[in-house]
Amino acid sequence: FLFVLKLHSDLDKGVGTVKYTLSGDGAGTVFTIDETTGDIHAIRSLDREEKPFYTLRAQAVDVDTKKPLEPESEFIIKVQDINDNEPKFLDGPYVASVPEMSPVGAYVLQVKATDADDPTYGNSARVVYSILQGQPYFSIDPKTGIIRTALPNMDREVKEQYQVLIQAKDMGGQLGGLAGTTTVNITLTDVNDNPPRFPKSIFHLKVPESSHVGSAIGRIRAVDPDFGKNAEIEYSIVPGDGGNLFDITTDENTQEGVIKLKKTLDFETKKAYTFKVEASNLHLDHRFHSVGPFKDTATVKINVLDMDEPPVFSKPVYTMEVYEDTPVGTIIGAVTAQDLDAGSSSVRYFIDWKNDADSYFTIDATEGTIATNELLDRESTAQYNFSIIASKVSNPLLTSKVNVIINVLDVNEFPPEISVPHETSVCENAKPGQVIQTVTAADKDLSPAGQWFSFRLSAEASNKPNFTVHDYRNNTAGIETRRNGYSRRQQELYFLPVVIEDSSYPVQSSTNTMTIRVCRCDSDGTILSCNVEAIFLPVGLSTGALIAILLCIVILLVIVVLYVALRRQKKKDTLMTSKEDIRDNVIHYDDEGGGEEDTQAFDIGALRNPKAIEDNKIRRDIKPDTLLFPRQRPPVEDNTDIRDFINQRLQENDVDPTAPPYDSLATFAYEGNGSVAESLSSIDSLTTEADQDYDYLSDWGPRFKILADMFGEEES
Repeated sequence: FLFVLKLHSDLDKGVGTVKYTLSGDGAGTVFTIDETTGDIHAIRSLDREEKPFYTLRAQAVDVDTKKPLEPESEFIIKVQDINDNEPKFLDGPYVASVPEMSPVGAYVLQVKATDADDPTYGNSARVVYSILQGQPYFSIDPKTGIIRTALPNMDREVKEQYQVLIQAKDMGGQLGGLAGTTTVNITLTDVNDNPPRFPKSIFHLKVPESSHVGSAIGRIRAVDPDFGKNAEIEYSIVPGDGGNLFDITTDENTQEGVIKLKKTLDFETKKAYTFKVEASNLHLDHRFHSVGPFKDTATVKINVLDMDEPPVFSKPVYTMEVYEDTPVGTIIGAVTAQDLDAGSSSVRYFIDWKNDADSYFTIDATEGTIATNELLDRESTAQYNFSIIASKVSNPLLTSKVNVIINVLDVNEFPPEISVPHETSVCENAKPGQVIQTVTAADKDLSPAGQWFSFRLSAEASNKPNFTVHDYRNNTAGIETRRNGYSRRQQELYFLPVVIEDSSYPVQSSTNTMTIRVCRCDSDGTILSCNVEAIFLPVGLSTGALIAILLCIVILLVIVVLYVALRRQKKKDTLMTSKEDIRDNVIHYDDEGGGEEDTQAFDIGALRNPKAIEDNKIRRDIKPDTLLFPRQRPPVEDNTDIRDFINQRLQENDVDPTAPPYDSLATFAYEGNGSVAESLSSIDSLTTEADQDYDYLSDWGPRFKILADMFGEEES
């Protein structure tokens, strides 16, 4: 144990009556006290970086009474630092860069080491920096840790990567101090300090004469040791011999110069070309202009190789003309192709068939002459476009193609005709010399420049005093009136034959009929009506007035129809009076019945319809002079028969003191005056059907036989 300090009370006589106690930070764990002597010891090692001080409290108490002899005392134990921590680079290892060719002292990077020892006590935390590896290229400030370049003009192309070992030592770098190290990886970044250089001064290329325009025929390359954009090269052709036939571009991936063909090559015309190519940097650095021009030049020699080429036509396109209806077999032109190779092979021609239109022409395989194969019609097809193929006899696979355009010239075969409209109108109040229509003409033939049309009346119409044609000499004409007024009642339509001639050869003409309709117009010449029906209307009667008259007629017809219908309805209501002078309402039917055997003549169920009974509340009879007051009748219940209905009405009239002595009944099967059976009304009948005797029906004859059988069966 390490002795730290000793506590002593003035009341302690050394006889063992005083006891010392310790409390606070680390009491019992880090520090302990001898209860008799008051000695304090550290029972384990202390670390200032972990805890720099401890606050403790001590007290002296009586052993017997356990009472404090003095007040509690507080004291602080500070841990004294020793150099037990080396400097550490918390951010290491480091990565840095610096441009190549930088001057001495160029800033690279600053490193920093941290020492956990107490910086206020001694030199334990005072750090000094030094380079263990990386000299003589770089240096470091011992106090600040700033790394700088130590050599001028360090070249990236010579060495690009550097690894520097940095040491940080405490105790001010003195002997016995602790040290820590870190590495710094330094990269030299590129600058454009090197011009491009061709590896050789002359480049030889061989190009076939059959190479296509725009194709790449060769590549050359200049070398630039720089990197990235500083190594980008631009190639150009120096104006000179053959330079206008070629072009050069830069391949961005390989930085090569790609030579392309701008025009076709011909071995028979020129066999070799020579020109110069210049390579230069795109991005220059003004700091290195003194090094020299950042470009280089090389010579390119191109040898043209002779190839077996297809025939060459004398023209890129052939245009020919032929009149329509030209006889079959007529030669209209020729094409010419030539073999320019040294062998000069013969050439054969044929048409490149693509559609049926190509069959209108043929070509001589040897001479190249083109002739018609069918009759041509310009109105059907005005132009033909097809291809002619020429091939070498020595090598039929080598062919060339040319377009041939044949324009079909027009022959005047169609007469001109009047353009729409073919119909016009004239006012009844037209004056002589008034232009009612301007007409133009159209011709299906191809009208050459300067063609014109003439207009005139036909010979049979020239003597009629109705209309005339005025030719304006500008391919138009006017239809003019020759009379003072026209009448629709006399003639509604006029047909005017107009003769039109063209100016081509041979002259073609046609007679066109203009239809002229006579119309009614106002004083300003505005057409009011051209309808045929309007001729028969009275003069001055407007359309509104005509509609009003028709509406009045329709109203009168409706009134007459309603009147006739009411008259017919009144005739149906006929009053029939029995010999007892009982007035009944009789429903009369105009249809003829089928006699006694007709049991379907009338549906008696209508009398049993309660809704129909309720609706028919007004008595249909010949009313007497006495004024009747309306009376409310109770509705008839459902499923009532005729007898209940009649008894109810009879009861109602019997108890009504205001009712005249007559019944309002619907009487059926009324036999008429003088009938042997008299009335069949149930008013005077017996109270029940059982009291009735129907035997007398058998005495009435065969006409009542069916009725007698019916009531006889009920009685039995």
